[in-house]
Amino acid sequence: MIAADLVLALAASPLMAFAGAALWGLHMAFTQGLLSKLVADTAPAELRGTAFGIFNLLSGGALLLASVIAGALWSAFGASATFLAGAAFAALAAIGLIVHRPQAAA
Repeated sequence: MIAADLVLALAASPLMAFAGAALWGLHMAFTQGLLSKLVADTAPAELRGTAFGIFNLLSGGALLLASVIAGALWSAFGASATFLAGAAFAALAAIGLIVHRPQAAA
């Protein structure tokens, strides 16, 4: 995701924009199935439908908020700033995942 956002922020040609979109698509392909599997594996069988509903509700709310922020950045500072901010948020999330490693069960 970081690479996709950086490529899109620096895109000076349609080919670079296509490359950034392709990287973004790869990110989506690698993560969406894993998130669904995580929900399915952690929810009790009798609450699996509810778990997916809550997951999709929260994901949709987060996507709406992110889109509002991206639109405000785009309007105020342009496309590059929007994608650079996306790369920064993705980097912060990656750092958070690296720093916070839950202890493995013994």
